[in-house]
Amino acid sequence: MMKNVLIAGASGMVGELILSLCVKDKNVTQIISLVRKSKHTHSEKIKEIDTEDFANLERHSVHFQNIDAAFFCIGAYTGQVKDSMFKIITVDYAVEFARMIKAHSPTANLCLLSGAGADRSEKSSTAFARYKGMAENKIHAMGLNFHSFRPGYIYPVHTRKEPNFFYRIMRFLYPLIKALGSNASVTSVDLANAMFHIGKHRFAEEVIENKIIRKIADASSHSKA
Repeated sequence: MMKNVLIAGASGMVGELILSLCVKDKNVTQIISLVRKSKHTHSEKIKEIDTEDFANLERHSVHFQNIDAAFFCIGAYTGQVKDSMFKIITVDYAVEFARMIKAHSPTANLCLLSGAGADRSEKSSTAFARYKGMAENKIHAMGLNFHSFRPGYIYPVHTRKEPNFFYRIMRFLYPLIKALGSNASVTSVDLANAMFHIGKHRFAEEVIENKIIRKIADASSHSKA
């Protein structure tokens, strides 16, 4: 049973939806949210922990204890930061989060928001694919109950300010992208539902591609009906 949950990135598009699902779940009694800056929360279940350095979480070790499910949803858009910082966010933050789970709650389900095309050979010329694959490799080696989610284009169901021109175009073209098939895209709500479901119940496969994400989300929504 998933009672104690830990989330990194709860202010982001997907992390915020997972946080909401945890709040609504009657079995979840405590949600630890690692944040850079606290904000007013809407639930007594949520405990926000101000976190200045996600690459060094040792000072927050007490909050990694007795965790049943952990969700890492921190990320940066390609081109948003310099390559060196992009690697730190994508690899170092994720690996440090997993290391702390391994040290303090080794039986927890760890769900990583990765991305389509993550390259575990670590040879891709694309930084996004190379670093996502690198993070997956390092976490896989820890031997955790680990699931890596690789969504395609994530369509934001709720209105938001798009991070750049590329994503404004992608949102406009979403009907066409969706028509390309089940590997091309997923809604933010379906992705969050799938991650929440696997965090709660686990899954046979470690790597969960876009097509499977959509199937899990669909099955999860039908089970709630």
